[in-house]
Amino acid sequence: MSKKFKLTSNKKEYYGQDECRITLYQIEALKDFSGVKKGDLGGWIEKENNLSQKDNCWVSGNARVSGDAWVSGDAWVYGDARVYGDARVYGYAQVSGDAQVYGDAQVFGYAQVFGNARVSGDARVYGNAWVYKQKLIGGYFYHTKEKSEKIESVDTYAEGYETLCREPRLEEGPEEKTGKIVKIKVKDGQIIEGVIVED
Repeated sequence: MSKKFKLTSNKKEYYGQDECRITLYQIEALKDFSGVKKGDLGGWIEKENNLSQKDNCWVSGNARVSGDAWVSGDAWVYGDARVYGDARVYGYAQVSGDAQVYGDAQVFGYAQVFGNARVSGDARVYGNAWVYKQKLIGGYFYHTKEKSEKIESVDTYAEGYETLCREPRLEEGPEEKTGKIVKIKVKDGQIIEGVIVED
């Protein structure tokens, strides 16, 4: 597999979460992919293992990824965002603005963390959830909706579980037959003959 980026000699030094000094290197694209052109300079990572060489994930702007954090899939980290610790950002997730994702937190699916939001601890943000300004330290956040949208639940038929959804449309099973069964003859949308076949 050919690499999609390399670490450049451009570097910045920062103090990490435990006050240790870390060096971050700016990345450079080695090929075209997902709006990134060969030769484009990206954001800043501590080591090559912070960003997958596969798929379309990318770090751009002044964004920083460090520690054992990992960005993969088609995820993007940009703006002044920071991802560090053991955090994971993957799927089609986006982390931007001044947002920070750290600790053992995970952001994935189509989730977005932006503004000055903080996602840390063992928090999971996924689905189409948006996190803006909040500081999450745990829990599961999977859906963001307009306040007027109604959330409904559907029984999964597994004891103790249900699925949250909006405007569910479920395939109906066969209806029970009731009453008499008739055979009819229709012409031009009008019933012209009917006979009882079975009670």
